[in-house]
Amino acid sequence: MLIENSSFSRRAHYLFEHARIPVLKDIQHGIEREGLRVCGNGKLSPQGHPLALGSALTHATITTDFSENLLEFITPPSRSINTTLAQLSDIHTHVYLALGDEYIWPLSMPCFVGDEDDIVLAEYGTSNIGKMKHVYRVGLKNRYGSMMQAISGVHFNFSLPQGFWDIWCEMHGQQLNQEFISESYFAMIRNYRRLCWIIPYLFGASPAICSSFLQGRKPAYDFQTLGKGTLYLPYATSLRMSDLGYTNSAQSSLDICYNDLHSYVRSVRKAIRTPSEQYGHIPAGENGDYQQLNKNVLQIENELYSPIRPKQITQGNEKPTDALSARGVEYIEVRSLDIDPYSTVGINKQQILFLDVFLLYCLIDPSEPMSQAEFKQTDHNLTSVVLRGRDPNLELAQGAKQIPLKQWADNMFMEMTQVAALLDKVNDTDEYHNALVQEYKKIEDPDLTPSGLMLKKMQANDEDNSTFGKRLSEQHKKQLLARQYAHYSAEDFAEMQLTSLSQQQEIELSDTEDFSAFINAYFGY
Repeated sequence: MLIENSSFSRRAHYLFEHARIPVLKDIQHGIEREGLRVCGNGKLSPQGHPLALGSALTHATITTDFSENLLEFITPPSRSINTTLAQLSDIHTHVYLALGDEYIWPLSMPCFVGDEDDIVLAEYGTSNIGKMKHVYRVGLKNRYGSMMQAISGVHFNFSLPQGFWDIWCEMHGQQLNQEFISESYFAMIRNYRRLCWIIPYLFGASPAICSSFLQGRKPAYDFQTLGKGTLYLPYATSLRMSDLGYTNSAQSSLDICYNDLHSYVRSVRKAIRTPSEQYGHIPAGENGDYQQLNKNVLQIENELYSPIRPKQITQGNEKPTDALSARGVEYIEVRSLDIDPYSTVGINKQQILFLDVFLLYCLIDPSEPMSQAEFKQTDHNLTSVVLRGRDPNLELAQGAKQIPLKQWADNMFMEMTQVAALLDKVNDTDEYHNALVQEYKKIEDPDLTPSGLMLKKMQANDEDNSTFGKRLSEQHKKQLLARQYAHYSAEDFAEMQLTSLSQQQEIELSDTEDFSAFINAYFGY
């Protein structure tokens, strides 16, 4: 039965009735959660990365992102959502045992920051790869400023099992091959781009910022004020995803193509090889002065800001695009999730269940190639929801017409019920259906969204988001220190710490070339 050109409903029905579809039990998840270390007064920790947490360069589960005080926790791929959350909770508990009087900030937008220089760039030791990671962050600071990089988020990694691809290829009349799997992942990515406005609506949790975030700059939006120094937009969902945060106007003209793997790799490589007029004045190795890795539009692929990325596991110092080109897409990384302030670990099971449904829906729904005009329309819709997603009068662009957000969401949720039913059947549960029901309540009542709940609470108390965040961080710390390890053990973390320090030392001792030669070899100069 070949249904490659058929509708969503026919594809979903085929999968639902297929005898071998239990392979969907083996969907793999992984979480990367970022979080600032803050002192008891709610300000950034001035301390370096704690030695008790091992090497940020080589630790299996704990590293740093942009700064010394911006932690990142990583769980390995797992088919069990409960296992993933247990791993993430254990990592948090272990870190809190090492932090003393410090806390992990529970919001995506940073706490009060007196000066950008308080954000100390992450260090990774004396090896060439460690220096490269540091210089990359120096470049980010010089290009975009440190405040944008102090924003935290949650990345959700998702991959479908090989058994599913057997069925998917058969369903499309294809022999199982990596090229078609990559093509299918890119179809998923395009639909995600078309529909990802739903993510900040349902999960956005940054409707307000501390005024210190602007560092004296004129506000880009017509903010209202709250408490002593909080700025907010009344209908905003995720200022983290606005021009204040991860998105960047300097990259708006890159024309990254998501229509197939080869076009994507080619467009990203062009960006990392094209000299930038805007950043050309910043030293990039002249007389040994590295204020950025190079003077191109992107220093490396990771500098590309996108709400979703195709990923392949890199080997050694392999570039991400080289890994993709050589071995195709292994998994996708969803990057548009704010930290859930009401969860001790920044994400909850209901979110993951919904994301499973949503991402599978994005794959099953037919996905045409995307023009640059449509790509810009998806960005416009995302920005509209980020800034005013809870506005009852908000309409989004759907092709040549405007459609109320709720009407579009209603249609989407109606189709996603078929995907939830499929996953419930596979897993002998009703959790996916129940997650969809609970998330739909936010469509009916925007005040139930995290952004709505946060603003309502802060307005009721006339409190700053710093006061709101400090109270939650204290609650989270108390809960995490009161629990017992569920997956890892204290001995596991002790071994990871020692192993990571040993691995960093081995890397540093094995370096035989100077940094400039290493950089030239990495970029193929």
